[in-house]
Amino acid sequence: MAFHVRDPKVEALVRKVARQRGLGITKTILEVFEEALAHERPAGSMRPEELRGRLQPLVDRIRALPKTDAVLDKRFYDRLWGQGGE
Repeated sequence: MAFHVRDPKVEALVRKVARQRGLGITKTILEVFEEALAHERPAGSMRPEELRGRLQPLVDRIRALPKTDAVLDKRFYDRLWGQGGE
């Protein structure tokens, strides 16, 4: 199956990369897309260090909250929802 590139800018970029790599057009396109796929991640996935970096500000905010002696048991939540006679 053949592709036809109608955008002159795209064609020029492919030809430039092919020249720089000393490859033909087809081989260049194959290599570039294999390289791109090797760096892709499934949608929504994140490396552990990226996730830690994104969550750290939230963790810091939670740790900065004042400590209380509140007991967060079933009775507490029942009262919160207006249940339990206390």
